[in-house]
Amino acid sequence: MARTLITIAPTGAEAEKVAAPALPVTLEELVHAAKECEGAGAAVIHVHIRDAEARATLDPIRLRDTVTALHESTNLIVQLSTGGAVTDPYEHRLKVLDAAPDACSLTCGTVNFGTDVFMNPWPFMAELYQLTQAMEIVPEFELFDLGQVASLRRLLDTYGAPYGGHVHCDLVMGVPGGMPGDARSLVAAVDALPEGATWSATGIGRTTLPVMYAALSAGGHLRVGMEDTLTYAKGRPVTANSQLVERAATLVKLAQREPMSPDEARTFLGVKRR
Repeated sequence: MARTLITIAPTGAEAEKVAAPALPVTLEELVHAAKECEGAGAAVIHVHIRDAEARATLDPIRLRDTVTALHESTNLIVQLSTGGAVTDPYEHRLKVLDAAPDACSLTCGTVNFGTDVFMNPWPFMAELYQLTQAMEIVPEFELFDLGQVASLRRLLDTYGAPYGGHVHCDLVMGVPGGMPGDARSLVAAVDALPEGATWSATGIGRTTLPVMYAALSAGGHLRVGMEDTLTYAKGRPVTANSQLVERAATLVKLAQREPMSPDEARTFLGVKRR
């Protein structure tokens, strides 16, 4: 039976604990959420961390402690965000790789992000990509708009294949300033990807379900989590990240597939064995 990769993005850099009490912001909360999500069918965890005041941070000690704790407590592939918050400087974002994650995100271009700008100029992308190759960390290419597929192709043409040999992308859809979270945009983005690339899709906010259904119908993989939506249904806030993974896993099974295990995901993505 075909397998579907489910990634959990439990925290993000924008949501506030006050507005979303179930948001995991401490290391203990993150590890607890990771265990629940692995049990529900997730294979990858996409990680942002918070400081003691629950503010987004790229503190190197906290990052390394987080990677270590997740590796000790789960079998999940640990994918650190190199995006951080929109205000984080490039040098801090590059240092994320020093925490020795299994994988990391690599956003393929600058995008308007609500009222802010998420900056990813070519020199930063190129340096980050070459670091992933040298440090044997698998990049997931995050694509917020169709034009970023051209930058992905430029990276591959200029610097060769990623570590692990496999190109896997995440289509981040529904961000104000990026591509819409609908089936038509998803199909256009998938058609533009390099031959042999695989992809997951993420729908932000109210686009969560339309993107999930479209991705499954097109044979793609899924990313869910409280980074992307805080609402399970109209008038129903998310009570735990595992709630979103359980829904994704149920839909995967209805589509006559099975959630991919972390070990299967390591082989699929080319992640180095621990």
